[in-house]
Amino acid sequence: MSEPKWGIVSTIKAPMRDVLGFAAYHLQRGAHRLYIYLDTPDVATFTALKAHPKVRVTQTNAGYWAKKGARPDKHQPRQTINAADAYAKRVEVDWLAHIDHDEFLACDTPLPEQLAVLPDACFCARIRPVEALAWDGPMTEPRPFKGFALPMPERRKITEALYPKFGAHVNGGFLSHVAGKMIYRTGIEGFSVKIHNAFLGEDQNPGQVELSAARLCHLHGADWAKWQAQYAYRKDRGAYRAELNAPFDQGKGGLNMHDLLTQIEAADPIGGLQAFYDELCTPRPKLLEGLGQYGLLHWHMLDLDNAIAEQFPDFA
Repeated sequence: MSEPKWGIVSTIKAPMRDVLGFAAYHLQRGAHRLYIYLDTPDVATFTALKAHPKVRVTQTNAGYWAKKGARPDKHQPRQTINAADAYAKRVEVDWLAHIDHDEFLACDTPLPEQLAVLPDACFCARIRPVEALAWDGPMTEPRPFKGFALPMPERRKITEALYPKFGAHVNGGFLSHVAGKMIYRTGIEGFSVKIHNAFLGEDQNPGQVELSAARLCHLHGADWAKWQAQYAYRKDRGAYRAELNAPFDQGKGGLNMHDLLTQIEAADPIGGLQAFYDELCTPRPKLLEGLGQYGLLHWHMLDLDNAIAEQFPDFA
């Protein structure tokens, strides 16, 4: 019996180098197909991706949206529509993961081996994230990522110990999601996927299994400058938008990220956000030691330049 083939679908709006790095990294690690939807039409990036035999790239231009209906204003529904489009295509992979261009799969054992042993009743598997700490070392060396404990009581206790100033309000010490992303079987009638969950009719995440030997390396706050540059958009329309629920103590004084950040800004307009970022993302020795003691420190090397040179040599 042959090993299952896997692929990725992603909706991306980013500079060409970032898109090629994302694609090359996953091709280098065995992705059989990448279905990439360019959220803003980009001829140069489209041409570069289309030349690779394992990449299926779509310009989500006016013609594309004319077939899908009106282009949603927010990127989250656009992601969902594009994921559905990829799922409906001629099946070229056995498993498909819906992830973003700042997320990179890392596995302790080859992903096909992990997928091959899943029971037939498992239609989807969850890959939990580890979040990048700031790092100025070379890309040719591993960089640190922080994890979190899965059981909530343990998670909250550890988080408050590692991040004493802000940890009581931040889920696992993460700036972004802890839900991770799904990889799911293809070719199932009535199956659909959203950003963090999958559905078969009304059944959410049917047969879900946690892939404990796979991680999603998330470069959400990889350095202060990039985090600051994306902060306003994320607070208005992205991961920190106002309508999201608080991670815990919902309705009992718990703060969502939007409210927490608003309070931090109000209390210290100049240094508040810097202090928040520094506590959660600066790889100071005490934090690295604490993460290590709890088994939550992970080191992964992405080396995107090497991946681009291998998979897209004309653009290296």
